[in-house]
Amino acid sequence: MQTLKLLSSFLKVNIQMSLAYRADTVVNILLNLMWLGWELLSLNIIFSNTTTLGGWGLGELIALLGVFRLVNTLMIALIWPNTEKFNQSIRDGSMDYTILQPVNSLFLVTFSRITIWRIWDLVLAIILIFVGINMAGNIVTPFSFLTFILLATSGGMIIYSLWIVLIAMTFWFTKFDNNVTILQALLDAGRYPSTVYPVWLRVIVTFIIPIAVATTIPLQALRGELSPNQILLFIGVSAASFWVATKVWKLGLKQYSGASS
Repeated sequence: MQTLKLLSSFLKVNIQMSLAYRADTVVNILLNLMWLGWELLSLNIIFSNTTTLGGWGLGELIALLGVFRLVNTLMIALIWPNTEKFNQSIRDGSMDYTILQPVNSLFLVTFSRITIWRIWDLVLAIILIFVGINMAGNIVTPFSFLTFILLATSGGMIIYSLWIVLIAMTFWFTKFDNNVTILQALLDAGRYPSTVYPVWLRVIVTFIIPIAVATTIPLQALRGELSPNQILLFIGVSAASFWVATKVWKLGLKQYSGASS
């Protein structure tokens, strides 16, 4: 209950901050629509020369773009703004105030800043998924839809876990400011289906640095291509990623010496 109240307070503060810069919000939304137009144009150019890409048609690639945008919105709305604040707090010692609060420090670091207007991105992403699936003509069953939601959530958890590990490195390497850039570069591999990559790279983006589990895999579940064992495997990958990330975070907190040192 206390966590929900705190999250509600964070949302109110961030909404007030967004309302203070209405013009910026409108401009950002328009820019986002321009980028979406460019991405759709790029796909159209690709499919003007071929009918499939790695076994995926145009509609399926549009749906994948929607899933990619869902995950990317998580980064832009939560990860980017909070990374900058976290890195600064490590350098100036203000992380002390976060650690001393009677609330989980990772929760505070994650949700203190939220880019509220990015809700618009979520709407666009969901529209792309539905339009893409409709264009592809795939039959969506209640089971495939449920597994899609489950694996999309698991994929978001994997990206979040990777972020935790990368920012935790700042406890050891204070000047490690490229953590978000590294994560964004890794995430870009999920813009296209993992089937377009050679086998060795497909293994890397699926199991070693499981970006594909956040993008390609949920859509494969929606297409009904995954067996129950595969679904459980990918959920297990997500759970293992979060477990490792929390352990790294706790080790980092022990490493942190505070402003007094």
